[in-house]
Order: sequence, then C-alpha cells, then structure tokens
Amino acid sequence: MKKSIQIAGAFIGVIVGAGFASGQEILQFFTSFGWMGIGGAILATIFFAFLGMNLTQLGSRLQTDSHKDVIYHICGRYLGIAVDFIITFFLFGVAAVMLAGSGSIFEEQFGIPSMAGNVIMAILTILTVCLNIQKVISIISLVTPFLLVMVIVIGGYALSTMGINFSEVQKLAESQTPAASNWFMGGLLYVSYNIAAGAAMLAVMGGTTKDEKQAGMGGILGGVGLGILILIINAAMLVKMNVVDGSDMPILALANEISPVFGLLMFVVLLGMIYNTAVGMLYAFTARIVKRENPKFNLFAVLFGAAAFGASFAGFITLVGTVYPLMGYLGFTLIAAIVFAWLRGKRKAVVSMDNGVALKQ
Repeated sequence: MKKSIQIAGAFIGVIVGAGFASGQEILQFFTSFGWMGIGGAILATIFFAFLGMNLTQLGSRLQTDSHKDVIYHICGRYLGIAVDFIITFFLFGVAAVMLAGSGSIFEEQFGIPSMAGNVIMAILTILTVCLNIQKVISIISLVTPFLLVMVIVIGGYALSTMGINFSEVQKLAESQTPAASNWFMGGLLYVSYNIAAGAAMLAVMGGTTKDEKQAGMGGILGGVGLGILILIINAAMLVKMNVVDGSDMPILALANEISPVFGLLMFVVLLGMIYNTAVGMLYAFTARIVKRENPKFNLFAVLFGAAAFGASFAGFITLVGTVYPLMGYLGFTLIAAIVFAWLRGKRKAVVSMDNGVALKQ
C-alpha cells in the first residue's frame, strides 16, 4: 500500500502545475460554469482515476522505463509513432512552460527579474532528474500532502466566511471567461490535456513495480486525490467569487485574504508544484531519448534542461497559449486509445474464460 500511496502522490505532483495550484485552470474549466462545474469536477475525477489506473498498470505489466512501450501497446504500430513523437515534444514543451512560470511568479511576488526564477528552477530540476527514478518519485510525492493541507484550510476558510448568496455566486461565476462551451466539455478537456502531459510519467511510475494491482491502485488513488483537490478549490472559489474575480492567481488571492504569512506559504507550495511538474516532464523526456541506465543519461538531462531553460524565454503566456491547446487534441486521441485497449483487454479475458469453461466440459 505504501508504494501505491507513493505513486498516487507523484501522480498528483506531476499533474498539478502552475495553473492548477494557482486556481486559474480550475476557474476556467469548472468554476466559470457556476454550480454545474461541480458535475464537471466529478466527471474529471472518474476519468483521472480510470486513466491513471490503466497507464500505471500497463507500465507495470511492460516494466517500461519510458512511455514508448505503453504508447505503442495501446495505439498500435502506426498511430503509436505519431503519438509517441507528439508526447515527446510536449514533455519538453511543458518543462519549458514550468520554467517560464517559475520566473513569472518570482517577478510578480518579489519584483525580481524573471530570469532569476528561471535559473533557480532550471538548476533544481536538472539536479533532481539526475537522481534515480525511485528518488525522483519520492521527491515529487513529498510536496503533495502540503498542497492538500493548504487547499483544505483555504476551502474551510472560504466556506465559513461566505459573504454572498447562491444566486450572486452563479451570476459572478458566469461572468468569467470559460475554457469550454459547457461544464461537460470543460471536464473532458481538462482531463484531456493533463493526461497528454502526464501519460509518460505515469507509465514510468508504473514500471517501478512488478505488482500490477499495486500500480493500478496508485493510479486510482492519484486520480481520486486530484478530483478532491479540484472539488475543494472549485467550491472555495465559487463561494468567494467576489474575492477571486479578476485575479490571475485566485488561490493566492484567497490565501492572502487569510493572512500575508499564509499567502507566502501558499506561494512556496505553488513553486513546489511547478518544480514537481518540471521534474516529471524533463525526466520522462530524457528517459524517452536515452535509457536511465545509460552512463550518459545525466549528461543528456543537463543538455535538455539547458535547452528547456532557453525555450522558457519565449514567455509563460506565449508558451501556454501554444503548447496547451495542442495537447488537448492529442489527449482525446490518447483517451480514446486507452479506452479501446481496456475494452479489448476485457473482451480477451471473457473469451479466455469461455474457452476455459468449454475445455473443462
């Protein structure tokens, strides 16, 4: 069970980046639909748990150290080539987005040049990726409990100090700019681009254990954990729409309302989540190009980290606007392939069972 919890914590840590932990993604994909956004959050929870279970189990079954084997297994030879290439590109892109995001946060919070934040995060990320995968998973999963505690505190505060009625909540929520046409699509799109980004690391995490049930439980727990975080953040922002309205980082706005010290703590946790995502993406990207046991792995990690650092100067907003929308389309293809592979596996299991019964007779 300990390994499952560790995988779950790392799953959450990889998926939760700058947008999730700040509340901005939750605001656009869920809260902007008012109370119906809760339905979207529940839908996202179910998909995260189901997809997380499948990807970690496949990683365990194939004992993979990169996403390549899993992608070819679920997508087939020809589609697998395209999906493998695109995922590999996105891993690098998201790593660059995270480095850019850290620079923006340092500049906004302390007024120092964004380059300083980029450099600090790039060095920490590269040094961590040079560790072995078990240590990487342990480090990534460490920050998750702190985020959960902070979010629960913020959620409790928001609900206990709600200053507007339910009709005002709905009106303010609907005045936001949504990232999808309705709550159902909001939930699907959110899962789509996050799974496209996290699939590679999920497969690698599953490959660290030979126990498929243990790996699958880690995926389920991670998906449910993500869902709980989405629901709490969504509820907190709904009942505090008068506070978060117009804020670039709504969760930080709520944290600062509690107290400046709590706001600073939330800032530190936010940086930790960006670090988690950057490490997960750079590790998975490097592992796809060169195997972990290769003596030159660390050298390539440094080179790729330096390249991501260079790409981060394209700017956080520019990179997000370019990388994330494309990831959403890839995500739908990947989700469809995972569901099809799962149904195919179930059908084979039924056929094998029927054949076994027939032989006994």
